[in-house]
Amino acid sequence: MAGVGTPDRSHEMGLHGERLRGRTQQSFFSSSASESCVYPWSYEVDFDKRADFDAAGMEVRAVNIRIRELMQQGYGTISVRNPGARHGLGVGILNRLNLIFEGSLGYFACGLGDGPNIHVKGRVGWSCGENMMAGTVRVDKNAGSTFGAAIRGGDLVCRGDVGSRTGVDMKGGTILVGGRTGAFSGFMMQRGRLVVMGDAGKNLGDSMYDGTIYVGGRIQSLGVDAVEEEPSELDAGWLQRKLGVYGLEAPNGVQNVKKIVSGKQLWNYDSLEPAEKKLVL
Repeated sequence: MAGVGTPDRSHEMGLHGERLRGRTQQSFFSSSASESCVYPWSYEVDFDKRADFDAAGMEVRAVNIRIRELMQQGYGTISVRNPGARHGLGVGILNRLNLIFEGSLGYFACGLGDGPNIHVKGRVGWSCGENMMAGTVRVDKNAGSTFGAAIRGGDLVCRGDVGSRTGVDMKGGTILVGGRTGAFSGFMMQRGRLVVMGDAGKNLGDSMYDGTIYVGGRIQSLGVDAVEEEPSELDAGWLQRKLGVYGLEAPNGVQNVKKIVSGKQLWNYDSLEPAEKKLVL
């Protein structure tokens, strides 16, 4: 192995003597956690210890701070009454928690979460569960567009219909829709599973890189590089178990669910000839 133990050019240039500045490495997870990795600053909560408060008249920031104060006091189950469809509620919770909203939420609800189990007893606006990392979010009624945008993990569930671009830029986790989804759902998805029990709008799975989409109803049209594939017994088994967890059912049985995957023609798009690019698009 040439050069081992001898000065090299990087030493001659003084690179090893330069003072590096910036962020240092930090420990974000506790390796001693018994059940799962947790953040070192997370609160110890007891799910049997319950609290509730009325959010009527409170500012969004005050509601979110109140939730954190109750977690700090050890409350593991928190119910929020009268959320009033405010935007940005229940965001950035990096803790195990049972959180119930007794009503509808606005835009960007329950995003950036890592661990909480959230139940919304109403509707949600755009981008619910955006960048969700772990845990569950269940919505009893309908949801707006970009439901689960850039989701990375966990289960995001809507029992009703959702808008367009559901699962846009999806990077992991599972999105379950009990009803219909709008146009461009699964757009540019990279990993994970998008399950729609109703009909899907046009351009489903457009430009998807990887991942899997299941549709129980009709598909208006497939997007660029999205192709239908024959589902396997493993697909049917997984769907049966996952839908059963949330009390959902495939309208025509899991055996008749359509499976959409990437055709992988865009993987090497830059190396294609101009004529070939036109065929792909």
